[in-house]
Amino acid sequence: QVQLVESGGGLVQPGGSLRLSCAASRSIYIMGWYRQAPGKQRELVAVIFAGDNTNYADSVKDRFTISRDNAKNTVYLEMNSLKPEDTAVYYCYTRILTKDYWGQGTQVTVSS
Repeated sequence: QVQLVESGGGLVQPGGSLRLSCAASRSIYIMGWYRQAPGKQRELVAVIFAGDNTNYADSVKDRFTISRDNAKNTVYLEMNSLKPEDTAVYYCYTRILTKDYWGQGTQVTVSS
């Protein structure tokens, strides 16, 4: 069992930046971010493993950076050069054995 608490969403203009944080209640191997835009399926944004290996969706490569602070059981998503199509609810994610866990979601809106 693990609890995930996200923070850092908000409204930003195109080209701007935001940083999302997700604090876990215990140390875990895999942490990542998904997002879901209105009328669309939830999609993977980025994932980081305990050894700091990372994977990104093609749509965010070179703009977003995922990182983790193991001492704080926290994962971050640094989002730069934001575009209107990045607007979505962003969810922190982990998997322990065969079970998926999700945060409550944080809204990111990119608009002028």
